[in-house]
Amino acid sequence: MTMAAVTDLGQFLRARRARLDPAELGLASFGRRRVPGLRREELAQLAGVSVDYYTRMEQSRVRAVSTDVLDAVARALRLDEDEKAHLHHLAAHRTRSRPPAPPQRVRPALRWLLESLTTTPALVLGRRMDILAWNPLGAALFVDFAAVPAPHRNLLRLMFLDESFRDLLPNWEECVRENVAYLRMDAGHHPDDPQLAALVGELSVKSDQFRRWWAEHPVRRKTSGLKQFCHPLLGPMELAAETLRLSDDPSQALVTYTAQPGTPSADALLILALAAPTHLNPRPAPLEDPERVLPPEQPVDARRVRPEIGPLSRRASRHGRAGPPAVAAGSSDDGLRGPSTRW
Repeated sequence: MTMAAVTDLGQFLRARRARLDPAELGLASFGRRRVPGLRREELAQLAGVSVDYYTRMEQSRVRAVSTDVLDAVARALRLDEDEKAHLHHLAAHRTRSRPPAPPQRVRPALRWLLESLTTTPALVLGRRMDILAWNPLGAALFVDFAAVPAPHRNLLRLMFLDESFRDLLPNWEECVRENVAYLRMDAGHHPDDPQLAALVGELSVKSDQFRRWWAEHPVRRKTSGLKQFCHPLLGPMELAAETLRLSDDPSQALVTYTAQPGTPSADALLILALAAPTHLNPRPAPLEDPERVLPPEQPVDARRVRPEIGPLSRRASRHGRAGPPAVAAGSSDDGLRGPSTRW
């Protein structure tokens, strides 16, 4: 998939125009509409621009669009703040190109902070929602990221292609749709990223759901919110996700998961922290490192690489949260595991 297909201004405008209801905007309807939403001339009238000019905007034939016109179009399309910012980023991309971004690296101080969070699952996410680093509790909550080949270590990719995430996240569709919107937002900020285009292309081929949701052009900034988990050993948990962006590199974010004190979810996190192996906190090379040599791609059962938490079931029983017995990584308990997944 080309970058133009990922970050096309015209596609975004058409998708947003199609979702508007003319009746809600007080527009009279004359005759049968061939497509949903507003006609171009109706949108142009609401934005206060000529039909010809707006048509050329949708057809990507206007190289530079003024801020005033973009704001007027945003108001006419009823865009929220995130969507408005995305519109401006897409328009700016048409007037200038950027040099390729350097590989992302996690600063030592950020790694020290990550390792100091001994009772809080945490990840460092980069561009494209790549997983740059994690602490042992983050791996124990999600999956042993070190067992995932570095080029495939991407949160959205895992959510779509790793079947164990559908079991881990009870509201999987809601979570995934949010993350598709986050990726769209990232595409507006980094429109010249060929690895982003490759990721979108791969997911479009391998997932009908991704292809359908991506075509809706959702846009959302990753912030905070309550997340539901169903851990295979500890059962249901409700955790608060917080996204803390780095001041010197806003494309990197520390994402933490905490529980309300005194709740069963807080007890479960404590058990997870006591049992999580410390060897699950590697220092991976950058995902873009061209010298990294990877083994041949092999079929991987997602749950076979979920961290071994030896004494976890015993501790969970004491807290009244007994789950299935812990199974060592690499064993063959087919009754507990789902179908094999190719990373």
